[in-house]
Amino acid sequence: MATNDEPIVIHTDGACEGNPGPGGWAAVLRSGTKVREISGGVPATTNNRMELQAAIEALRLLRRPATVDLYTDSTYVRSGITEWLPGWKARNWRTAGRKPVKNVELWRELDDLTAGLSIRWHWVRGHAGNPDNERCDALANEEVRRIKAAYPRPALRRLLAEFQATGAEQSRLSGT
Repeated sequence: MATNDEPIVIHTDGACEGNPGPGGWAAVLRSGTKVREISGGVPATTNNRMELQAAIEALRLLRRPATVDLYTDSTYVRSGITEWLPGWKARNWRTAGRKPVKNVELWRELDDLTAGLSIRWHWVRGHAGNPDNERCDALANEEVRRIKAAYPRPALRRLLAEFQATGAEQSRLSGT
């Protein structure tokens, strides 16, 4: 997405039916008069992973340098990137309680993607009438429905069991 003097405005959201369960992510990117919507999903994941994936996928599309206003309804994402990340990195990706950071591979990717960008991270209340947040929610939930329609129930149960056993996603589907 091309940049100009105005900041690129991004709204992101993730959804999960069951937590863990089938999940979807979505983002709406605005640059001047240009608007781009992206979304994708996975058969076995958590809501926090989908919230992170939405931000990651949106930031992957940007050229560097860029100024970004990124809006999320996830306090996990906003607090993680603005407050917790420096401490995690200083402790070699461990929490203050010395436990491994959950979703570390996604946090590392998000951290890498922020290089060369000037990002202002904003929290927005979900389901409160913000049009772009509502659109992201609708797109993410469409992805959940798409995943559920694409996989027979026994396959989803198997993928969920594998996900829970390994603590990581086993497969990834994405679309635009």
